[in-house]
Amino acid sequence: MKCFHFTNADKTPDNTNVVSSRSSARVSWARSLSIASSTTTNGGVESTRRSEFVGSECKYSTELSDSVGFWNMLNGGGGGNELRVFKFSELKSATKGFNRGLMIGEGGFGCVYKGIVNVNGNGGDDDNDGNGNGGCLDVAIKQLNRNGFQGHKEWINEVNFLGVVNHPNLVKLVGYCAEDDERGIQRLLVYELMSNKSLEDHLLVRGTSPLSWLTRLQIAQGAARGLAYLHEEMDFQLIFRDFKTSNILLDEDFNPKLSDFGLARQGPPAGLSHVSTVVVGTVGYAAPEYVQTGRLTAKSDVWSFGVVLYELITGRRAVERNLPKNEQKLLDWVKPYVSDSKKFRLIIDPRLEENYSLKSAYKLASLANKCLTKNPKSRPKMSEVVEMLGNIINDTLPPQQETEPETETQVVGQETEEGPDQMDSGKEEGCGGGNYMRRAFEFKELVSLRNRSCGRLDWRYWTHGSR
Repeated sequence: MKCFHFTNADKTPDNTNVVSSRSSARVSWARSLSIASSTTTNGGVESTRRSEFVGSECKYSTELSDSVGFWNMLNGGGGGNELRVFKFSELKSATKGFNRGLMIGEGGFGCVYKGIVNVNGNGGDDDNDGNGNGGCLDVAIKQLNRNGFQGHKEWINEVNFLGVVNHPNLVKLVGYCAEDDERGIQRLLVYELMSNKSLEDHLLVRGTSPLSWLTRLQIAQGAARGLAYLHEEMDFQLIFRDFKTSNILLDEDFNPKLSDFGLARQGPPAGLSHVSTVVVGTVGYAAPEYVQTGRLTAKSDVWSFGVVLYELITGRRAVERNLPKNEQKLLDWVKPYVSDSKKFRLIIDPRLEENYSLKSAYKLASLANKCLTKNPKSRPKMSEVVEMLGNIINDTLPPQQETEPETETQVVGQETEEGPDQMDSGKEEGCGGGNYMRRAFEFKELVSLRNRSCGRLDWRYWTHGSR
C-alpha cells in the first residue's frame, strides 16, 4: 500500500506524477524503512512537504536550506543514543560494493541492503570481518539517492527522533553516514536487522506461516507499548502519523518494533490541543478528523491502531483494491459482521483454522471499536490500550491448549446474542433443529467468504499501489 498526501491545497496537474513503486515487489519490510518514499511528488507537493514543519517546535530545523546546520548538529552529537558515525567506505564494504544480491528493498528514496558492520571498531575499512564475530552486527543499510533531496527531510526526521528515543518496541538506529563528495551527498542510515520481516508480511503474504492468535495479541500489545512510549513517556510527545502493519517489524522472537519515523511529528506544545499540519499518511489508516481538518493529535495514532487490530483479526489489508467494491474498505466490510455475533467469526482470518478463542476475538474487536470512535477525545490513550490488551491476553487460552483446534460445535457453543461489547463466558447451545440449520447456513457463508478471500493470491505482490 502506498503513502499519499491527502492535502487539498496546492493541487496542480503536476501532482499526478507520483513516483512509482512498481519495482518494490521485494520484501515489504524493507519498504517500511523507506521513510514514505512513495509520498514524494513533483511540483507543488514537494514545496508543501517542506512547509509542513513551519512553526514546528522541533529542536532542530528540518528545512532543506538548513542542511549545513544539521550536519553540524550531527557532528556535535545531538542525539541521546550515541549513534555511530560510519564512513561511506565502511558501508560500501559491508554491502560488498552495494551488491544487488544483498538488496532487500528498493523505492523512490533509494535502496536498502543487508550487511554486517563492526560496531566496536574505530571505523576503519578493516573493522568488518564479515563473519559476525568481534562486535559485528547484522544490519539493514538504507542508502538514499544522491540526486536531489528526495527523502532528505524524512532522513533528518529519522536521525532526529531515533537518535533520542530508546525503547524495546522501537527499531534501533545504529548509526548514519553523511559524506559530501564530488558525486553529491552520501546519506545512509544503519538499522538493526529485523529477521522476521514485518507484520504485513506474516498477515498478508501467502506462503508464509500464519501467526498464532496469541502471537497476534502479543504483537499488538508490544506495538501499543511503543506508541504509548512516544505519546506519554518522553519529555516531549511524538505522534507517529503513519502507523500500519508494514511499519511494525518483528525480531527473531517476534517482538514488534515500530519503524519508519520519516513522517513522525512532535505533538502540540503545552496549552494547545493539536498540531495543524499538511495531511500525509497512508490511505485506509489516517484518522478521518485529521484527513478533513489537518489537525493532528496523538488520538490520530489511536485510530490507526484500531485499523491494525482489525487487520490482525481478519488477515485483510485496510484497503483491498481487487475485491468487490463493497469489500474493498476493511472498516466498511466488517461492520455488519461485528454487529451480529452470529456472523462475527466469519470475518476471522481463515488461516487461523479455528485455532483461536472466539471470546478473545470479540474482546479485541470491542477494543478496536473504542480506538475507532468518531470523536477523538473518546478514544482511549495508548497506555489504556496496553492495559486492555494485557487483560485480553490473560483471558486467552494458554498456549498449550491452542494446539488443540476448537471444533465447529465448540466455537458455535461460545456464541451469544450479544455483540462484542457484551460477550461473556458463552452458553452452550444444543445441536437440534434451528441450531443445526443455522450452523449449516453459516458454514455455507463461511466457505463462500473464504473463497473470495483466498482465491486471489498473486495480485497481493504485483498490483500497483496495493501496498
